[in-house]
Amino acid sequence: MKVGIATVQIPFMSGGAETHARLLKEQLLLRGHEADIITVPFKWYPAVTILEHIRAVECLDLTEVNGICIDRLITMKFPMYFVNHPNKVGWILHQHRQAYELFETRHSDLHLTPEGVDVCHEIHRFDTQKLPEHQHLFTNSKTVAKRLWRYNRIHADALYHPPEDYEKLHCESYGAYILVPGRLDDIKRQLLIVKALCSVEDIQLILIGNADTPYGTDLQQQVILLGLQERIIIKGVVSREEKITLYANALAVYNGAYEEDYGYVTLEAFFASKPVITHIDSGGPLEFVIDEENGFICDASAEAVASVLNQLTPPMAKRLGESGRQLMLDLNLNWDFIIDSLLQG
Repeated sequence: MKVGIATVQIPFMSGGAETHARLLKEQLLLRGHEADIITVPFKWYPAVTILEHIRAVECLDLTEVNGICIDRLITMKFPMYFVNHPNKVGWILHQHRQAYELFETRHSDLHLTPEGVDVCHEIHRFDTQKLPEHQHLFTNSKTVAKRLWRYNRIHADALYHPPEDYEKLHCESYGAYILVPGRLDDIKRQLLIVKALCSVEDIQLILIGNADTPYGTDLQQQVILLGLQERIIIKGVVSREEKITLYANALAVYNGAYEEDYGYVTLEAFFASKPVITHIDSGGPLEFVIDEENGFICDASAEAVASVLNQLTPPMAKRLGESGRQLMLDLNLNWDFIIDSLLQG
């Protein structure tokens, strides 16, 4: 079967969504299908640009390429899920979040101008009208499925997938550091655990992920102002091998994102038998983290994070982390079921 994976990408940026598409392509190829990732660039400002992107995608016809039919199109991100194809299935990572759960928060600017509000209404209208054109709709998490129902009254089935290198993730020890993976970004809220360290002794932080961001610059300045340079290591982007080693020897993993869609961090931590510290408003991680059973769910404040860190010991981390790994085994996340679901019918 010839399968197209339709998504968008912000030029010069790569993250979980790009990894997700790449993993899907690799798994399709392993099963003997022809597969490729079809992307368009995406720019969200000024607000009217979003509508131009929608119209451009609607003009695309991906029914065939070079005279050969694309048998199945799997759409993943807004607005690429508006593309024309008679046999398309959605595996939705998220909608345009700034028009939905992030609207009227500091993570969106659409509510700041009448033009932006109008664009938001148009996005809602297009999603409600066009998403049901898919033969079947899946999401990458229950969190995203609930948003689709809440805002658009559209049903979708959550389809979990394992993170990259999940078979290689393992535990070696419970060291004296908390691993903080992910792009340094305001919505990831790494500053909360940085500030928490002021009230905690004998624990270090290791942050990995893209640090070349405005938030990353501000965070590094805060580390200096708080006098925490000796206890906080910002490694930036690391190799897959080093990432696996850092997971293997961490005491715990922090995933403090606001309204995360799915988030590989939680699953990677559990596959490495590490407990996860997250917040009551973190979205996707709450589908997996059970407070004081395989991690901690606390208020989104430095004080609450510090309280968790001050009670965390290696024996406790081991007990919680092993519970998290067992959850991953019980969920039986496997690509055979995912591919069968996406290609059925």
